[in-house]
Amino acid sequence: MVFSGDRDRHVCPFGKTFLIRSSDQGRNWSPPQLITNTPLDDRDAGIWVCRDGTILVTWFTYSNSNWRSGTGAWADHMKSVSEQDVLDWTSDGVIDNLNVRRGHWIRRSMDGGHTWEPPIKVVPSAPHGLIECADGRLLYVGNNAYERVRKTSALVAAESRDKGKTWRIISTIPMFPGLPAGGSLDCAYLGEPHVVEIAPGRLVAMARYEERPKAQEDQNCFLWQFESNDRGSTWTEPHRTDIWGKPPHLLRLRDGRLLVTYGIRHGATGQRACLSYDDGRTWDYPNEIILRADAPNEDLGYPASIECADGSLVTVYYQVDPPDSLPCIMATRWRI
Repeated sequence: MVFSGDRDRHVCPFGKTFLIRSSDQGRNWSPPQLITNTPLDDRDAGIWVCRDGTILVTWFTYSNSNWRSGTGAWADHMKSVSEQDVLDWTSDGVIDNLNVRRGHWIRRSMDGGHTWEPPIKVVPSAPHGLIECADGRLLYVGNNAYERVRKTSALVAAESRDKGKTWRIISTIPMFPGLPAGGSLDCAYLGEPHVVEIAPGRLVAMARYEERPKAQEDQNCFLWQFESNDRGSTWTEPHRTDIWGKPPHLLRLRDGRLLVTYGIRHGATGQRACLSYDDGRTWDYPNEIILRADAPNEDLGYPASIECADGSLVTVYYQVDPPDSLPCIMATRWRI
């Protein structure tokens, strides 16, 4: 498991990428191993282990020029960060304004995660990272940027045929669904997607939906879905599902069912799951699975799941434990 740690707030300059290991299907875990510590905030780590043992970790860097102002630990840290550091680590551009920038990255390990090759710049970014397809390609579906004011960003699918050393964009998916006529929203957009291969060349992807301003978010934060039948070269138009939550993590179980896990940040806050018995054409949302409904606040989510050898599932996520504490990494072992 990988995660972003050592931070003192949800977004801060101190995030680093760590890895921890379990040799007993998630019952116990090793101490954290530091993978990446750039001068900036290292966020949203995702991991994939290829069939040949290659491990790939994805993440994005984040910088806010406002961190340099004032006093305190943030400003002190940014004194050691040059403008060239920011440009080197966030060359993927600004986010809506000139104050905030981000960069999208991958690192590879060929020895079980004990040592890591230098970072590789990539176009897409998504919190749960990439997948390996049946034909051996790596496929990464993510946002190429978050230019939401000018609406110049998109969801993109990138493939690698050399285990992540080089990448090329093979398709683009619309990031901005149409706004309802006469509404008060200035922007609605899709982000943080994840993809699963349901059969060789057949893909199902989901994305988180956000609105700006967020006054109607409680009513409308459904997951949106899009599919490909040609290995990601073309996609259906994104369409809204009935599943309420964000963001998605998709898993094809050994019996063929699809599982999506997601967080709920309003109402009974916690972690949820939902099943599809027909390759994602429909979802059994009336029988939504509640993994946790006890979070003391909305700083939670991003669950990701694996199926263990004994058929049990392990879902990892972050959530606050004591109400007055910072969030921590948690895991739930469960069966359907």
